[in-house]
Amino acid sequence: MASEQTPGGRQLPPHIAAQLRSAGGETDTGGQAWAGRDLAHGHTHQFADDDGAADRALARVLERWEVGEADETDVVAALADTRLFVPVFAEVSHAEITEDGLVADKEADMSLVTLQAADGRKAQPVFTSDRLIGQWHKEARPVAAQVRKIALAAVKDGTELLVLNPGSAQPFVVRRPALWAVAKAETWRPSYADADVSRAVLDAALGLTGVAGAHVRPGRGANAVAPNGNPLRGGGPGPELNVVLQLLPGLDRDRLNAVLEVFQLRIAREPALADGVDSLEITLETAQL
Repeated sequence: MASEQTPGGRQLPPHIAAQLRSAGGETDTGGQAWAGRDLAHGHTHQFADDDGAADRALARVLERWEVGEADETDVVAALADTRLFVPVFAEVSHAEITEDGLVADKEADMSLVTLQAADGRKAQPVFTSDRLIGQWHKEARPVAAQVRKIALAAVKDGTELLVLNPGSAQPFVVRRPALWAVAKAETWRPSYADADVSRAVLDAALGLTGVAGAHVRPGRGANAVAPNGNPLRGGGPGPELNVVLQLLPGLDRDRLNAVLEVFQLRIAREPALADGVDSLEITLETAQL
C-alpha cells in the first residue's frame, strides 16, 4: 500500500493514517455528514445534555495559564477528550429567481473555516464554548466535536495549527507536534523539554570548527508576555524553540557563515527535530571558557 502524506508532503505515521481512513469523506470534524444538517439556527451537538458551555476543567487550566500559573503542557493535557466547537459558514450552492425577479436561496452548503498564520500555514480555529463563536463572527455557526476528531481532520487537511479561542483576550496556539499528539491520543512533551531534541542539537554541533557546544531553551513562543503583563508559558506566537550555538572566540565572518550553514543542514536532517519541533530560531553566544 502506498504511504499516506499530508498535503505538505510529510508522511503520516501509520496509526494516524489508519484513523484518517476511517474518518469518512464529506463530513464535519466530528465525522458527521453535512447532508440534511440545518445550522441556520443555534449550534449543533452530538453530545447529550450539552449546553454549549466551556469544559470546566479546561477553562480552569486556561485561566491559570493566562496568569502564568500553568504552562502549555497543562493546556494540551487538559484538551484530551474534551468537546470543542469549530465554526462553519453557510454558502449558497443553488439559487433561483422568483416571479418578482428576486434571488431566492434554495440550497446552502456548510464550509469549515481555516485561518492563515503569519508564516503562511493553515490554522484551524476552535472554541471552548458556542457563545465565543458568535462573538468572534456573527455569521459563523458552531459545530461540536471531540478534540481528537478535530485534530485528525486538521492533519488530513494539512492544517498544522489549532488556535484556541481566537478573538479572545488571550488565544492559545496548539502547534503541529502537539496537534499530532492529540490526534494520536498521546502525551505531548514540548521540544525544549525533550531529551531527544537536546541530544540531536548537540550531536549536530559536534566536530564543527570553532564550536564549543549547543543547547536548547524555550523560544519566544514559549516565553512570552500577555498584554496585561502576565508571563505566558507557551501557546504564544513565534518560535517555541531557541537553539543556542556556543562559539569559540576568533571566528571571522566567513568561517562563521560556513559553520552556520553546516549546522543548519545537520539539524534539518535530524528526525527528532523534524517530528518534535514546530519552529525554531538559532542564537549565537560566545562560550565561557
